Amino acid sequence: MGVVIFSSLLVLIICAETSLAQLTPDFYRKTCPNVEQLVRSAVELKFHQTFVTAPATLRLFFHDCFVRGCDGSILLASPNNRAEKDHPDDISLAGDGFDTVAKAKAAVDSVPQCRNRVSCADILALATRDVINLAGGPFYRVELGRRDGRISTIASVQRRLPHPHFNLDQLNSMFASNGLTQTDMIALSGAHTIGFSHCGHFSKRIYNFSPREPIDPTLNLQYAFQLREACPLRVDSRIAINMDPVTPQKFDNQYFKNLQQGKGLFTSDQVLATDERSKGTVNLFASSQLAFNNAFVEAITKMGRIGVMTGRQGEIRLDCFRVN
Repeated sequence: MGVVIFSSLLVLIICAETSLAQLTPDFYRKTCPNVEQLVRSAVELKFHQTFVTAPATLRLFFHDCFVRGCDGSILLASPNNRAEKDHPDDISLAGDGFDTVAKAKAAVDSVPQCRNRVSCADILALATRDVINLAGGPFYRVELGRRDGRISTIASVQRRLPHPHFNLDQLNSMFASNGLTQTDMIALSGAHTIGFSHCGHFSKRIYNFSPREPIDPTLNLQYAFQLREACPLRVDSRIAINMDPVTPQKFDNQYFKNLQQGKGLFTSDQVLATDERSKGTVNLFASSQLAFNNAFVEAITKMGRIGVMTGRQGEIRLDCFRVN
């Protein structure tokens, strides 16, 4: 009898913990019912000031979720430059992404009922949805209820983010370790439709790919020469190039059409169209904006659940850039 009672109690505890861990779109309906409108208004203002707001915020969310989970730890500053954002893989994160979160947080906190009730991790998730939508992408419901992490270390970034030279196996392995499928990975790669990159991340493909072939043979030759013009040798490393040369300021499926023509900026982009295992999905997304939108929404929703802290874990940061 004692064993039965103990087992039942254990099941109740596990169920309670599981329900705590569930994110839900209406998490703030009682504490801050207007949170989505507050974030949206701040993001809209910032977006109209500079388009960089969109790719910068989206990339910030991705880099947050892939390191220690979606806990806002990417936002934390360190007095000795040893936080996540100080890692070489994060050093190029545009300041406009951080500023978007700061402005959205200020807008939320301007309402007394909402002050210090909404996590910075959730603000970043909402802001990401809003920039995608403002750039012409889909509008989707954002699951909420994340808590903010208290830990951000430079070491935790190591081998957690994909690199521009990755092949399909490396990409699939990294995304699978975060509970994401190959289709999720290809859909999320589609975010590069509004992305930009610095010349150093792809210069090897256009200047010294191999001893026999200076230009990567999977790269469209005309596109390669255009890239050489934009990125001459010894160019300022801060020069940024649009990842989608056709519709750089529109969240659409043009990225996949570019891949079909050999116009993927990174090796990790182009491989999606050259590897037979992923080519079919690229062709599907290139032929159907709706198919891409649906897959992207599913993938970014799944990504938003990675390693989240809920309930009494973590904290609600008073300042998004430092722990309480």
